[in-house]
Amino acid sequence: MATDSFVSRHNGPRESEIAYMLKQIGVSSIEELIDQTVPKPIRLPKPIAISEGISEYEFYKKIKAIAAKNKIFRSFIGMGYYGTATPAVILRNIFENPSWYTSYTPYQAEISQGRLEALINFQTMVMDLTGMEIANCSLLDEATAAAEAMLMMHGLRSRAAVKEGKNTLFVDENIFPQTLDVILTRAEPAGIEVQLGKYSEAELGSSVFGAIVQYPAANGEIIDYTQFTEDAHKQEILVTAIADILSLAIIKAPAEWGADIAVGSTQRFGVPMGFGGPHAGYLATRDAYKRQMPGRIIGVSIDSAGNKALRMALQTREQHIKREKATSNICTAQALLATMAGMYAVYHGQEGIKRIANHTHNHAALAADKLEKLGFKITTKNFFDTIEITLPVGIKAEDIRKIALEKEINFFYKADDKVQMSFDEVVTLEEINSIAEIFAKAAKKSAEKATKVETKVVFEPKFARTSSFLSEKVFNHYHSETEMMRYIKKLERKDISLTHSMISLGSCTMKLNAAVEMLPLSWSEFGAIHPFVPSNQAEGYLELIKELEQDLAIITGFHAVSLQPNSGAAGEYAGLMVIRQYHIHRSEGHRNVAIIPTSAHGTNPASAAMAGMDIVLVACDSKGNIDVEDLRQKAEEHKNDLACFMVTYPSTHGIFEGRIKEMMDIVHKNGGLVYMDGANMNAQVGITNPGFIGADVCHLNLHKTFAIPHGGGGPGVGPIAVAKHLAEFLPSHSLVKTGGENGIMAVSAAPFGSASVLPITYGYIKMLGADGLRKATEMAIVNANYLAARLQGHYTILYKGEMGRVGHEMILDAQNFKKEYDADATDISKRLMDYGFHAPTLSFPVHDTLMIEPTESESLQELDRFIETMIAIKGELEEIKSGKADKEDNVLKNAPHTALEITADEWKHPYSRTKAAYPLAWIAENKFWPAVARVDNGYGDRNLICTCAPLDSYK
Repeated sequence: MATDSFVSRHNGPRESEIAYMLKQIGVSSIEELIDQTVPKPIRLPKPIAISEGISEYEFYKKIKAIAAKNKIFRSFIGMGYYGTATPAVILRNIFENPSWYTSYTPYQAEISQGRLEALINFQTMVMDLTGMEIANCSLLDEATAAAEAMLMMHGLRSRAAVKEGKNTLFVDENIFPQTLDVILTRAEPAGIEVQLGKYSEAELGSSVFGAIVQYPAANGEIIDYTQFTEDAHKQEILVTAIADILSLAIIKAPAEWGADIAVGSTQRFGVPMGFGGPHAGYLATRDAYKRQMPGRIIGVSIDSAGNKALRMALQTREQHIKREKATSNICTAQALLATMAGMYAVYHGQEGIKRIANHTHNHAALAADKLEKLGFKITTKNFFDTIEITLPVGIKAEDIRKIALEKEINFFYKADDKVQMSFDEVVTLEEINSIAEIFAKAAKKSAEKATKVETKVVFEPKFARTSSFLSEKVFNHYHSETEMMRYIKKLERKDISLTHSMISLGSCTMKLNAAVEMLPLSWSEFGAIHPFVPSNQAEGYLELIKELEQDLAIITGFHAVSLQPNSGAAGEYAGLMVIRQYHIHRSEGHRNVAIIPTSAHGTNPASAAMAGMDIVLVACDSKGNIDVEDLRQKAEEHKNDLACFMVTYPSTHGIFEGRIKEMMDIVHKNGGLVYMDGANMNAQVGITNPGFIGADVCHLNLHKTFAIPHGGGGPGVGPIAVAKHLAEFLPSHSLVKTGGENGIMAVSAAPFGSASVLPITYGYIKMLGADGLRKATEMAIVNANYLAARLQGHYTILYKGEMGRVGHEMILDAQNFKKEYDADATDISKRLMDYGFHAPTLSFPVHDTLMIEPTESESLQELDRFIETMIAIKGELEEIKSGKADKEDNVLKNAPHTALEITADEWKHPYSRTKAAYPLAWIAENKFWPAVARVDNGYGDRNLICTCAPLDSYK
């Protein structure tokens, strides 16, 4: 009975309420409902072989024991991951705060002003430090950001360059190996040839379109790329700098020496290493290139009252709209981590960031000085934080390693005669003396102890930064903890999250992120581990990862799992690349056609295009099902080149299609493999699975089905599960052994992706167990069908299954509302804010519809509040239709209503203030006030401003 405590806490409805809900649905049992919802041919014949669930207390003990197996040595490995001190005010008030980590991507701007402001602070920070004119609000990590920059430069080629076949990217060899891996992975299917060499000897021929250099370089050297960049520009070659964000506080900004794009990681701005992630990558560029930027951009606009308001700008670049023509397949960013990094800059300000950078540099300089005095050669002359040591004859890197491990210190061992070390914010004088002792012992000498750290700059003056940064008000005001705490709380109050009410977004599964699952994330045993430590220092992580991979393989019915992809879109891409490699390995590399239903998520065709595939669309019938005959025809037509069929199941329309196995057979008979998009796995777990249905590979959204929170738009984790014949092609890594024997190269910087959030999913599975996982799926279907039954007669549900049931989500049809009520789905979504709810998914996958997914975690009482709200809004629509409400000046067209408007001295509307703000009595108990009125999207795009400077006037 130990598991009951967690299962009953995870699922919303009480056992005593389920009979009532089933009666409303029109069935006598959950089993009867599942029989009417999930086709019997795909039902699992027996329970999944996952162990019995454990209690929260038992999980806490278990995860503590696992954490204790990680050894926290002091890591000077660097290579893109560094020690950092997360300010406690940020850790406590953001990272550990469900109001921040349970919010959704800020598509609904009026109820997202807090996190939008936090993200525009991040953008401004990046722009200031890089010297660029525009930045996005985060990418997945440094390596994928570099790969995105490559594709961006490729997309910016002139027509003449495209015609001339400019398809070569030059990459300076002094680059982190994991970054090079991801660049090579992305380059191959795009037809881009990567030319690796020394920047100083580069022959930038007529075929080169872009160049990537690291700044400072991977060995720590600060290099003047000015002449290189000038020469590149003369040949219409764009230059990307992979820039260390902390170094830019004291060395020249990339834009100042001519770089066109700057990318990197903001991990060292207060985000723990966490065995590799999640961390917010960044990309910044010149204003002229903003239309080709990947990712999301936060911009300043105005609301209907003329007040400044924030929103996601240039949304038409999003992959769900542009599909295979998107600039990227990026969906999840790293919003929560970007918020933390941005707040780190807010808290420290320019002087604080400079102080941290100088602290880092001064300690690196002291270490270099002490090692030189011991007779070691420092090969990096102009450095910021990283030094490379060439060992004298008679001393091997292994000698240093053994002594260092005795002192519980890690370095990066580049070769038998080379050791590299990187310093950081938390380095101490005592540690510098310990490092000197290690090298002195290897050289059979004694090291003199340093008693102080001198303030000096060891790089040439020409490299020094002279320009100011972080001059905006927000970076110069909140430097006491009291002020910082209040600022974070002020932004928090502007955002709606799961702490306020249910977020009924279809296909986004905003379920409970249990507190006990979240607790381990703050522990140093998970946060302080570098991703490239020796395996015996990460035994806890590796045990957790192995068990989680096994559990996810069982749940999906597959053979093997890779946890490397760090978003759902990255998982799609990784799965397709594995399929591509499978065909190449079988000498069928010509297979490059991906068949995709028209109802698919927009990331599907975007990912297929990124994997070098040609997209062939398959139609859906009037009931929302894939047209099987059209699929058959397309599969046979392209049988010689068919690579795969991409399918979401249950479908994006929220139904279990009865002919799914037939579709699988059609594809397999014509030489293709089946990729199943796991976005809707919340309706499968324990009842069916992709492997049993017949798919070859699927990705999973751990930030949906498996309880990792959305964090305002990330972190996301998108592992892929594969059948046995694909296991050998799973992603590898150049620095840590992982993946298959013939695995594709890395798809993200860290070998196990966003490892530090994996304890959440691990706990979710362990506490629910096989029975609890199935119950969660059943309750997701019960809750969705209860909603559908109660809304029947008020709204039309666009698609239902063969027996009239929806799956775990449904689409409400508002396509005729504009004609009938002179209002549309957008008006409904805005009005929901007045009732205290986040809108369902708007106009996807069908325009002018609302896709609703209640999840299993919502209580009957919350479902009833949402139902009452939707019925009340329908009544407001009827009032417009009947003439009782004015066609233009009504509660729907004017929604949402702000506190400022409601309390103004003057009220000009024909309806009452009460009707505007408190249309139902229970709203007063938990009233959420939108921070701004309806945002003018067009104004923000026509007047694109993406820094926080205009906000200074109303902070």
